[in-house]
Amino acid sequence: MEEVKVLSFWPSPFGMRVQIGLEEKGVNYEYQEENLTVKSDLLLRMNPVLKKIPVLIHNGNPICESLIILQYIDEAWPASQPFLPSDPYNRALARFWADFVDKKIYEAGTRITRSKGDALEEAKRDMLENLEHLEGALKQLSKGGPYFGGEEFGFLDIAYIPFASWFHSHEIIGNFKLPLETRYPLLHAWVTKCMERESVKKSLPTPERVLEFALQIRKKFVVD
Repeated sequence: MEEVKVLSFWPSPFGMRVQIGLEEKGVNYEYQEENLTVKSDLLLRMNPVLKKIPVLIHNGNPICESLIILQYIDEAWPASQPFLPSDPYNRALARFWADFVDKKIYEAGTRITRSKGDALEEAKRDMLENLEHLEGALKQLSKGGPYFGGEEFGFLDIAYIPFASWFHSHEIIGNFKLPLETRYPLLHAWVTKCMERESVKKSLPTPERVLEFALQIRKKFVVD
């Protein structure tokens, strides 16, 4: 019997990635919700260096950092469709754009949640520019298919779709519209397609719940 456990925090798109990956592979796992203010002894033992979520524990062995965890899941349970393309160059592109999501999309979204005034306006502009880049990447990588991986839901799809659960919060807090339908039609169709998957439905919280959490975060950083 395999023992698989996920330590995470429900609003984290990085933790959602791990859950989607396991669901896609059909792996049964135990989920442990973490309080990041008072971290559990298990989390501190399993990730003593970074002391953060998510952590995948497989038969007692911890794996940390969500993109590394996704690649581990892909290799540890290889029987189903692989997450990464077989071609080395396309694998490199998928990893590049997943890293772009972490460095650019997450960062701009964090600034939208935690800033105001000119800083907020700059964060909104950056988010729109980043979406423009991803629209171009989707056109290039999908080759006409519904996913970044073409016809198959894969690594980059799993890496990015959790951030869609935060779109509503960005719009409400930033008082602007993410014009997916008009300016980024490929991303709009991609989000719609991804949201139909059972793995995504089971792993993503509702936008309303995320907004409630985001507003709590904002109170800690912004004095209106």
